[in-house]
Amino acid sequence: MDSTATTSERAVFDRWETKRALIVVKTYPTPAWKGGEVVCTAAITEEGQWLRLFPIPYRLLGTESQFEKYQWIEAKVTKASSDARPESYNVDMDSIKLLQPRLTTAMNWQSRKAIVIPLLAPSMCWLREQNIANNRPTLGLVKPSVIKRLRIEPTKADWSPAEMARLNQLRLIDSTHVQLEKVPYTFFYDFDCSTPDCPGHKMSCTDWEMTQAFRSWTEKYGDGWEVQFRNRFDSEMREKFDTHFYVGTVHGNPHNWVIVGLFYPPKTAGEQLNLL
Repeated sequence: MDSTATTSERAVFDRWETKRALIVVKTYPTPAWKGGEVVCTAAITEEGQWLRLFPIPYRLLGTESQFEKYQWIEAKVTKASSDARPESYNVDMDSIKLLQPRLTTAMNWQSRKAIVIPLLAPSMCWLREQNIANNRPTLGLVKPSVIKRLRIEPTKADWSPAEMARLNQLRLIDSTHVQLEKVPYTFFYDFDCSTPDCPGHKMSCTDWEMTQAFRSWTEKYGDGWEVQFRNRFDSEMREKFDTHFYVGTVHGNPHNWVIVGLFYPPKTAGEQLNLL
């Protein structure tokens, strides 16, 4: 760094640090005043710690920076000043580097499990209790003891005027930008966690994969999309996969938890036999 830099310039420089992390979660984009539309991304650092990268205008990133889930990246980050959640960091978008191809699903997701499973929390109830008592953690991984059902609840079919105003910022920058599609449903899971006296949880799921499946299958199957959707995200998540939930709290409501992603390696032969 230039030795003639001012104290304030040094302070700005010193806030940034380079981190390497494995991307494990991408949420569906939401309208935002800063960036037009942004996603919340969860990652695990090479030291084995949770990292929330937010906000990221993912669809505006160059192809050389558009990371996939389960891909290692390197980026300059700084603790988010407007987000009190301890895992939340802002990203220098120009610094994002894709380090290697994404981790594969070979050998029953072994390479992914080796990084993800060590962060498994005791239960969803435990995470809530810790969060209320200590304001942390605000990210976690839980394994439901029982997934009771998937709920599909209709919501508004169109963006609100305020949301449209945010999205329209992008059209001013790039008239060819494809407007973000409004998904007219909210998806929820009802489940019990492993706490013996768990009262049950109903949590919305904002995973990009789930929402993209809805968009793709409504185009492919028309009115029959829900059959395909429930087969994948309800029946198979309960019967075929060893389903875990990535969970996180909401910015502005740090005690409200949602499911931000799904981790679903296939069940072993023994686990499948137990269902029979």
